Amino acid sequence: MLKQWLCGLLMVLALPVMADDSIGQDPYQVVQVVAQRSFDRFAADQALIAANLDHLKVIVEEEMMPYVDYKYAAYKVMGPTLKKTTPEQRERFTEEFRRYMIATFAQAFTEYRDQTVEFDPAKPFEGRNIVTVGMTVIDGNRPPISVQFKARRNKKTGEWKAFDLVAEGVSLLASKEQEIGGLIRRNGIDAVTDMLAEKNNAHLVDDKEAAS
Repeated sequence: MLKQWLCGLLMVLALPVMADDSIGQDPYQVVQVVAQRSFDRFAADQALIAANLDHLKVIVEEEMMPYVDYKYAAYKVMGPTLKKTTPEQRERFTEEFRRYMIATFAQAFTEYRDQTVEFDPAKPFEGRNIVTVGMTVIDGNRPPISVQFKARRNKKTGEWKAFDLVAEGVSLLASKEQEIGGLIRRNGIDAVTDMLAEKNNAHLVDDKEAAS
């Protein structure tokens, strides 16, 4: 059940991370401004989505991924194996993990039900490199869900990017470290990269239709 909640939340949590350069220095503004923009894009592209569900991947890649620290997340998932990989292996895994994130978030979009989001008040973040932005996802058909969006500041540019989300106490990044990281340790980085590439090439499935 929790896994289903997480999947349904991903579309909300993935969205808040994109923003204009003018607000990129404030993680709280990034979350709030871009969440609204992403919902607007999703609503505006309904005809394109109806014609081709994979258009959701386009939305995620264009609106979200420029502001997701997917390289940091990919390296965290590789864990100790990172030091044993070649530059080519790291680059290939990172790219397929980026595509995996796109597919995962896009699949979650198929569960969109006009949820709304209430944001926790901003807190001082000066001098911090990691900030947790809290929010509550409200759906009239379900109990409210507590979510924390984790952002990391690039020390060189000062830009904030997403790297993890925590829903009802469960970290998406930690779960992927355990799941995919475990596969890497057992099967090797190349085999897991191939597996991700195959998954990434699959078409999205309408969860609403699959459940009916």
